[in-house]
Amino acid sequence: MGIVAGLDSSPEFTRIVVCDTDTGAVLRQGYAPHPMEGRPSDVDPQAWLLSLGEAAGGGLLEGVQAIGVASQQNAVVPLDAQGNTVRPAMVGGDKRAQVAAADLVDALGGKEAWAQAVGCVPQAARPVTKLRWLAKNEPENARRTAVLLQAHDWLVWQLLGRPVRRTTDRGGASGTGYWSAATGAYRPDLVELALGHQAMLPEVIGPADAAGTTPEGLLISAGTGETMAAAFGLGIGLGDAVVSLGASGSVMAVHPEALADQTGMITSLADATGMHLPVVTTLNAVRTLRGTAELLGLPDLESLSDLAMKSTPGAHGLVLLPYLEGERTPNLPHTAGTLAGLRRESMKPEHLARAAFEGMLCGLADALDVLRGRGVEVRRIFLLGPAAELPAVQASAPSLFGVQVVVPQPADYTAIGAARQAAWALGVSQGTLDPRTPPAWQGAAAQVLEPGEELAVGQAVRQQFTAVREQTHPGAFRS
Repeated sequence: MGIVAGLDSSPEFTRIVVCDTDTGAVLRQGYAPHPMEGRPSDVDPQAWLLSLGEAAGGGLLEGVQAIGVASQQNAVVPLDAQGNTVRPAMVGGDKRAQVAAADLVDALGGKEAWAQAVGCVPQAARPVTKLRWLAKNEPENARRTAVLLQAHDWLVWQLLGRPVRRTTDRGGASGTGYWSAATGAYRPDLVELALGHQAMLPEVIGPADAAGTTPEGLLISAGTGETMAAAFGLGIGLGDAVVSLGASGSVMAVHPEALADQTGMITSLADATGMHLPVVTTLNAVRTLRGTAELLGLPDLESLSDLAMKSTPGAHGLVLLPYLEGERTPNLPHTAGTLAGLRRESMKPEHLARAAFEGMLCGLADALDVLRGRGVEVRRIFLLGPAAELPAVQASAPSLFGVQVVVPQPADYTAIGAARQAAWALGVSQGTLDPRTPPAWQGAAAQVLEPGEELAVGQAVRQQFTAVREQTHPGAFRS
């Protein structure tokens, strides 16, 4: 029996789990917040190292043979020729880069050109867009930038003692906007288009490869982005999709090939195993529920769920198109939400509450259908986020999605995925694991919900939602 560690450096904290290499059982864990206020757009990466050191305190890593690093995606660390940071890392959604995103889309000849080139269309959060912002707004810093790393690349490099060789993985690279998951190659011309000149990029190593060994003899695996590590920690495979319920929503699935999507609705990411993770995001998920709770004067989402359960499927004909922040899927950036089907008998708080849950889930089902329409097989859905525990979500999700829904117990899946990657790299280095087959760890403890007899009812609710969407925004999914 060996032990490995997985590290999740999120925007706000570092979490570390220490796991048994054979089973994946979590033996001990550590946590520390990043030493900064809020979620700024510019962060000194030393903050990540400080919280890492604190989280690993008290002998947490004693006996550990390998470490995997997962970190927030979209963070860019620009380094000069000596390996020093040129400026703080650019992290987060970074709305200041929205103009730069539009500039880049035009500069290459439109969304379709980007989708064909790298599988994703520049948005404000993408590293390639941040480089464009840097070139326009801080030209001197842009000129000094000689090396580009992402958060997990930088942390791995620091743990290894800042060696000459710098590495990344397919998962992290696929979100940059200058690496193609379809070809497995960088597009240095897109770095130059954004930054104004070439820069050194980390070597993309395989899922089971080691980035190196620390001076103390600790193996460090390739590392990856948070999304890919969470998928790996959950143990999803072909036929599985993950629906995440945050303020906004996302749907991703495992697929054997990269998908180029000229509409820009699908972002074609690579996963941490050698497969692909096409992702579709919606702007409105739990924010729809929060807005409805406020409108109804309810203190929390649990109360909204209790109220919704007093209604019935279809909410007496009430349909909420939940496009409160505009919407990305379908592409309706300047629209607002719509409440349809108002009749005297439907104008009750419980029906509005039910319509909010159904509207949110139907919006995510629309996102799922974008993937299904491109040949992605979905036989089972993992539902993530605190809202997945709400009875009103669990009552509606299986019939609206039309497949089995799995609600995993809350756990540090990103850190567990990083640890699983470390165990894989360790096993390959020792000759006990195949580089094509990750270690088979025990799956997530979960609640399993079946559509059962409610399937027909759920499909009728979907049809009701689709009819209102088509009437209000005709052809929204054909653009």
